[in-house]
Amino acid sequence: MDIISQLQEQVNSIASLTFNTFGTLQRDAPPVRLSPNYPEPPPNPTEDSANFADQPKLMSAALVKAAKQFDALVAALPPSEGGEEAQLRRIAELQAENDAVGQELQKQLEAAEKELKQVQELFSQAADNCLNLKKPD
Repeated sequence: MDIISQLQEQVNSIASLTFNTFGTLQRDAPPVRLSPNYPEPPPNPTEDSANFADQPKLMSAALVKAAKQFDALVAALPPSEGGEEAQLRRIAELQAENDAVGQELQKQLEAAEKELKQVQELFSQAADNCLNLKKPD
């Protein structure tokens, strides 16, 4: 797998870990009294309070590990050559090449559409000729 695909996969992994971490914290967080005007919230039934205390630590450790792996992948990227000007020049070259290829494809599309119309006309003529050859009953 190339480095860019690995980076994309790592970003997806970080997003998934973050989503699951926030969801777990939201699900397992103890209720909090918002105001003295509200009644005391009922206690949150937890089967294993030791496991609940360890979960945020384990999840944050997994997030930190994933972030460090992402940083290592970024560090492994090859350095850009020539700076910003060279990159802009290369982008302009690629855009010009893309435009040329696009024009060529457009010409081919127009030629194919013209040929399709010719084939449809010939088919229509052939069908008409076949119908005209039938003898009336």
